[in-house]
Amino acid sequence: MQAEIITIGDEILIGQILDSNSKWIAEELNKIGISVYQITSIQDDKQHILKALNEAQAHVDIVLITGGLGPTKDDITKTTLTEYFNDTLVLNTTIVEQIRAMFAKLNYPFTEVNKNQALVPSTCIPLKNELGTAPGLWFHNKGKIVVSLPGVPNEMKGLMTNCVLPKLKQTYNLPYIIHKTIITYGMGESMVAERLEAWENNLPSLIKLAYLPSYGKLRLRLTAKGKEKEMLEKAVFIETEKLTKIISDIIVGYEDTVSIEAVLGTLFSSKKITLSVAESCTGGAISQKLTSIAGASKYFMGSIVAYNPIIKIKELSVQKELIDKYSVVSSQVAEAMAVGIQKKYKTTYAIATTGNAGPTVDITDKTVGVVFIAIATPTQVFSKEFNFGKPREKVIERASNKALELLRKEILKN
Repeated sequence: MQAEIITIGDEILIGQILDSNSKWIAEELNKIGISVYQITSIQDDKQHILKALNEAQAHVDIVLITGGLGPTKDDITKTTLTEYFNDTLVLNTTIVEQIRAMFAKLNYPFTEVNKNQALVPSTCIPLKNELGTAPGLWFHNKGKIVVSLPGVPNEMKGLMTNCVLPKLKQTYNLPYIIHKTIITYGMGESMVAERLEAWENNLPSLIKLAYLPSYGKLRLRLTAKGKEKEMLEKAVFIETEKLTKIISDIIVGYEDTVSIEAVLGTLFSSKKITLSVAESCTGGAISQKLTSIAGASKYFMGSIVAYNPIIKIKELSVQKELIDKYSVVSSQVAEAMAVGIQKKYKTTYAIATTGNAGPTVDITDKTVGVVFIAIATPTQVFSKEFNFGKPREKVIERASNKALELLRKEILKN
């Protein structure tokens, strides 16, 4: 069973807003066994909508549309769908009363424009919108389903959760789709693929492996699809166990909700140890990651973004002579920063970063992308040099992830 998601709105195409609706809808469809064939974003234009509908219905069983159901003249989805299905608009009195009651509760005036929201194609099934005035529209035509939903995210999610997903499950005998995602750090996609080659070549045909790389992180997703849930779950479990044995040294957790900062949070809490951070080129990105975890205040004592050499000297006790001799982008300065923040905040561990994120090299002779990361432990301090390339955003993200990865490995040694 396949679906296409069509988002309607010029605001998406000009980059004014992000299309978060498609991501959410795709995830929810996947959970009930419906695969997304394609996601399409189109203009608020009648001919464009008609063309997209024709193309979608030629390839998929289900078309889900978001956007263009508002009360103003630029919202043309409803009238275009009416034309597409050779239908007419009729006033639904139940919807009129729902909108009137909603407005009365909010003490808003009820106008003729609002009443027009209750005009719906005569052959569709209206779906009650508990959070807004535009009802969802469900069409079942020639064995295909077309559903039109408001573009407002909370209204769309409410209609999907309460109406659309349950109706799809009632309408179709859907397969099960089982996913297992393994999160790894510290090794590139090609190197991981090389280590997994023999195992991957022997995967059962019902299981597919996907490599999902991002800066400093690689997700490995196992997917199985079929009618027998228990059999699928067992097959995925067996293959996950095999995979884990091969790359156990780089695995930090499972599923997309696990991050290295969350793994570190568990480690710090269980070992009752503390952390501080001194950041230069990463500009607070490491601290942001750490403080995104609830309860981080128990182990994360604080940080200093020492972007200027003067701050490194005054706040982190880095010797000026050290900077003059080796420059701010050096292992010596990175280690001095780590020791300085560790002593200042009296923490068990400390991280420090210094480097050239770009686009210029400023006052150092190191190329753009070069970063030194230092880790201070209860017994020593050490640093490593990396070249993360370009652009600036990539350098910052990769350096932040690598710093947390180095810290995790060091904690696990002790």
